[in-house]
Amino acid sequence: MAEGTALRQADFSNDTTVVGLLARNAKEIGSQVAVKEKDFGIWQEYTWQDYLDNSIYFAAGLEVLGFQAEEALLLIGDNRPDLYFGTVGVSALRGSPMPAYPDANPQEVLSFAHESRVRYAFVEDQEQVDKLLDLREEIGTLEYIIYSDPRGLAAYSAPGLVSYAEVIEKGQQAIQANPALYDDLVTRAQPSDAAIFVHSSGTTGKPKGVILKHRNVLAGVRNGFQGGSLEKNEVIMGYLPMAWIGDYAFTVAAGIALQWQLCIPEQQETLLRDMREIAPTFYLAAPRSWDNMLTNIQVGMQDAPRFKKAVYHYFMDLGFKVEKKRFEGQAPSLWERINRVVGEFFVYGPIKDAMGLSRIRTAYTGGEAMGEDTFLFYRSLGVALRQLYGQTESSAFNSTQSKDEVRLHTAGKPLPGVIVKIDESGELLLKSESNFEGYYENEKATVETLVDGWLHTGDAGYLEEDGHIVVLGRLSEVVYTAKGERFIPNYIENRIKFSPYVKDVAVLGRDRDELCAMVCIDIDAVGNWAELQGISYISYADLSQKPTVYDLVRDAIAHVNETLPEPLQIKRFSNLHKEFDPDDGEITRTRKLRRKVVEERYTDVIEALYSDKKEVTVKAQITYDTGETGTIERNLSIREV
Repeated sequence: MAEGTALRQADFSNDTTVVGLLARNAKEIGSQVAVKEKDFGIWQEYTWQDYLDNSIYFAAGLEVLGFQAEEALLLIGDNRPDLYFGTVGVSALRGSPMPAYPDANPQEVLSFAHESRVRYAFVEDQEQVDKLLDLREEIGTLEYIIYSDPRGLAAYSAPGLVSYAEVIEKGQQAIQANPALYDDLVTRAQPSDAAIFVHSSGTTGKPKGVILKHRNVLAGVRNGFQGGSLEKNEVIMGYLPMAWIGDYAFTVAAGIALQWQLCIPEQQETLLRDMREIAPTFYLAAPRSWDNMLTNIQVGMQDAPRFKKAVYHYFMDLGFKVEKKRFEGQAPSLWERINRVVGEFFVYGPIKDAMGLSRIRTAYTGGEAMGEDTFLFYRSLGVALRQLYGQTESSAFNSTQSKDEVRLHTAGKPLPGVIVKIDESGELLLKSESNFEGYYENEKATVETLVDGWLHTGDAGYLEEDGHIVVLGRLSEVVYTAKGERFIPNYIENRIKFSPYVKDVAVLGRDRDELCAMVCIDIDAVGNWAELQGISYISYADLSQKPTVYDLVRDAIAHVNETLPEPLQIKRFSNLHKEFDPDDGEITRTRKLRRKVVEERYTDVIEALYSDKKEVTVKAQITYDTGETGTIERNLSIREV
């Protein structure tokens, strides 16, 4: 937002709840479509009145089953209207909706259930029902399992197994018997009650429980709207993991407060196809998602005819040049502007159409740092991508780049209502009404994170003279080589991951003389390349060790090395035999690297990288989807860059 511009006033305050704002929407625009879901190829629609009715009926039905205020409801599943209705419904009862990742392994589910002594769970389908039934005895407290999709469950007779439709029916009957109950449930929750119970990413340890209250999440939305970072009446895709605060903050809180239309894909696998049909106006994705879309484009261009490739590269090079000029404060030449118009017709427009980004007004990346080249790629297409900075503990975001002040190295200025300062250690501290009030039953972590109202983010950074926030990375990840060179591994990793052939990478070098790397190839991109080259392979591990694949990765690292000072260039690397996997604890469910786990697990590889060995044999324990473990043995090559 430009200096001197008056703040826009939001038409809601902290003295309300998400449920109350949903009721406002039902009253003002009740017949308008609030939610759309693709089901068997057809978009099913729910109005704002439907949204409210389903949420309140669910709340009433859950209360009939004995649910009480301040209890937690465990939610597991992909994005579905029923799960969103249940999320709002639980908060109407002054309870805490607690989503878990749909691919969470049994131990993770068990940890969540034990943490809040869960008596009620609401899941998507048979897969999640089976998971909970298997864990029921270990959980000990679980009384009811509510399911949305009844397919495959007709013969199940476990006690406490109830369909979503049955809960809705119980709620309708309760309200028919006592009509005043409907309005009571609309107004029962208070701004100081829980809106959502999520967990920190857990990059440095076990995820910590974070209860955000209605006044916290709505303060975040209000700050964003007043600062011009959020607009009314957007169309948004509901695809982000419900366990990530970004989904609740934007899909539910902002979606309801700012009257956005929520569109839910048929499956996660059909997101791109369904996005093309909807063409949303607002899109938020973690850098990994933006990277994946970019990889799909780059892989597609490998198969393109020579002329089409030439046209693509000409206009993309032009786009990069123009965007870099803009970031440096220079205006593009007349010839460049004319070529951009031509490029919109031949390259930029068709690519945006193919990705479902043709109507985008607001696009953000958040969750972790994005590689500069990826950011420039989308800006070159004409997608006004901007950086967003925030944490789970602060209701998802504290700063965004404004439309007129996008810089490659900053996360924009603090939003209205957010105060930022830097302490003596270089850590970013935040103060805002959107901040949480403490970790769930974890006083030690709370007093370390919240000090005199200031949220200690754990991020290293600084403020530029005009107020822009520069985030350098996690304070715990600012490391030094044995020669005293300071670096942040994540910064280098993000640049290497711009290559379509690299899915993940761990850069090493703490207290070492030089930097090395362990790489996980992208099986889709490398597999497609191998097919075009006539290279056969039988598994991920087999493909990763092909000499020609090592050449691909070496070239990607060498390209990044050209932009780094000599002491911080990668000298040696090895392609790992498997991807980093959240089930193995190597990355979080949002694909953030758990560096300590990785460095402990791959000690043999790391020691080999810092020796004169050309090969290393690894024995790795892996965890299967069932929770069972196994061991595999592989020889990994080590290559100089």
